[in-house]
Amino acid sequence: MKRLMTSLAALSLTAGLAHAQAADVPDNLEKLSNFQSTGATDFTFVEQGGDFADGIKRNLERIKLPQGFRIGLYAVVPDARHMAVGPQGIVTFVGTRKDKVWAVTDRNKDRVADEVKDFAPSLRFTIPNGPCFSKDGFLYIAEQNRVLLFPAAEFFYESGDVAAFNLVKQGELIPVEEESFNHTARVCDIGPDGMIYITLGQPFNVPAPEKRELYDKWGIGGIVRMKTDGTGREVFARGIRNSVGMDIDPETGNVWFTDNQVDGMGDDIPPGEINRATEPGQNFGFPWYGGGSIRTNEYKDEEPPADAVMPVVEMDAHAADLGMMFYTGSMFPEEYRGAIFSAQHGSWNRTTPVGARHGHDPRRGRHRHDEALRRGLDRRERGISRPARRCGAAPRRLDPRLGRSRGRDLPHLVSAGMRRLGFLAGLGGVLSPRPSPPSSRRLPRAILPPARWRRVSAAPATG
Repeated sequence: MKRLMTSLAALSLTAGLAHAQAADVPDNLEKLSNFQSTGATDFTFVEQGGDFADGIKRNLERIKLPQGFRIGLYAVVPDARHMAVGPQGIVTFVGTRKDKVWAVTDRNKDRVADEVKDFAPSLRFTIPNGPCFSKDGFLYIAEQNRVLLFPAAEFFYESGDVAAFNLVKQGELIPVEEESFNHTARVCDIGPDGMIYITLGQPFNVPAPEKRELYDKWGIGGIVRMKTDGTGREVFARGIRNSVGMDIDPETGNVWFTDNQVDGMGDDIPPGEINRATEPGQNFGFPWYGGGSIRTNEYKDEEPPADAVMPVVEMDAHAADLGMMFYTGSMFPEEYRGAIFSAQHGSWNRTTPVGARHGHDPRRGRHRHDEALRRGLDRRERGISRPARRCGAAPRRLDPRLGRSRGRDLPHLVSAGMRRLGFLAGLGGVLSPRPSPPSSRRLPRAILPPARWRRVSAAPATG
């Protein structure tokens, strides 16, 4: 058994242990697919107390929240990125951009994790950023160049061996020669059509024209979808630079996604994007457009597609918009219901840093940041946090205030990175409002955003 210490004195050791998995673990997928034992019994456990956790809690005290909300440390999870909460409410699976998937368990349902350990330690993972669940409880994990299926992850995760199968074999999600260290964090979601949707970022700031045919064929720089048995793959959307956030509108079935836009064009251009795909085959304008209606220098003399779809919402330039989700619960006040929550990772190449905050879009076409929350999270120069993904929780009614929810009320989790001595550790936040009167899930009245947040699509923002 390995145990990752989270005290400051052990941070460098922690990073080394987490990074070493791929070299130590054999590829046991064939055995697991045949329900054969691998003999794996050695888990890596993450300490949930100590100086490191105490430091996170002190940082949380500096965050200003809207009235009636509170925030607390849910779990210490190294390198936390996207999360998927199991339909049974037993465990939350957390992806990373390294080689671990973490299983987070809150056994007594007190909204504080009791255990964090690595999931499927007998397997090798490569950038397992994007876990997602189907309604029937199948876990999918989208890696750099593979998609794995775990049909009973919630029930096998306590064991070193889990039932695991290829949905897309290693080397078949994209051409092997196109594997890159850049823009290869995938996310996935299951649509109302029963198909799995997967984002495929392209690796360049702006790709060369000779890459276009290959990328269009594979859906690189786009979204692909396929049946949940791996057949019927097709390119669903193109013209996307690097989407690392996606959710399906529970009312219309439309696919909404964030997109990170071109670097090196200045502090204030081009904008980031929240987009809406209403049908297969749409083109969202990249590489002709670097973000919004801003043309890229590399393609400024080339005619863009006449049917290019502009974003529904333009976001701050270089804020690194990552995870997004629809809030379908009833725990939060009315203005949050039916809204999109989005997380910004924070800028790396802007002279005045921006991002590292969360916001919500109450009408799916207007956007505002919860300014009180932002004030606590925006201090990148002090290395407080870099949010990656919002995620809902299990559908069990553990609080009489909760109404019917698709599992997105308890708790409300936020993954973030804590920068300490070069080591990244995940942070899970729990937001709990005071009781509010029950009401229908109608969309709230418009909440006017700051001038720089604007709806730019002429289409009705009802999808």
